[in-house]
Amino acid sequence: MSATMADPRLAIVNEHMRLENDHDFAGCIAEFSSAKYEVMATDELYDGEGRVEDFLVENKRAFPDFAFLPSRISPASDCVVVEGRFTGTHLGTWRGLPATGRRVDFPMCLIFVFDGNDMVSERLYFDMGAPLRQLGVADDPNTLRGKVTLLITHPLVILKALLRKVGIGRTG
Repeated sequence: MSATMADPRLAIVNEHMRLENDHDFAGCIAEFSSAKYEVMATDELYDGEGRVEDFLVENKRAFPDFAFLPSRISPASDCVVVEGRFTGTHLGTWRGLPATGRRVDFPMCLIFVFDGNDMVSERLYFDMGAPLRQLGVADDPNTLRGKVTLLITHPLVILKALLRKVGIGRTG
């Protein structure tokens, strides 16, 4: 058996993800020695079993069929890194946005932090723009629609950027 296969942290992470995908939040949370989720895209911290459960329940309410589909699991010295995709159908309010009925499928990287063999935190890294674009509430700024939207909603920012591009208003 390789050192990677013998790493007990991998079993903890895999069981945690299985339970979360089964929407068994009590079991999922029980895999932590101290439950904590850190959503890096929004700088949000859910510290403690109750707060983590609130976060998971909100996700289930918004995306009742949500799942995280891991594609790579890589142990490191004090963590386990997992790459994968978050999928789900937006059938309930999420972050104040009423249900759109649209599917999301976007990449996500999870870092499970360990103290020895005790899982103490899960950090979620993803581009918040990806689900917002897929839900139809944000536009890719590289598309014509995105450029028009930016011009209408942020004229001063666009004007300053154009002035900097032509050399007016540069500092230093």
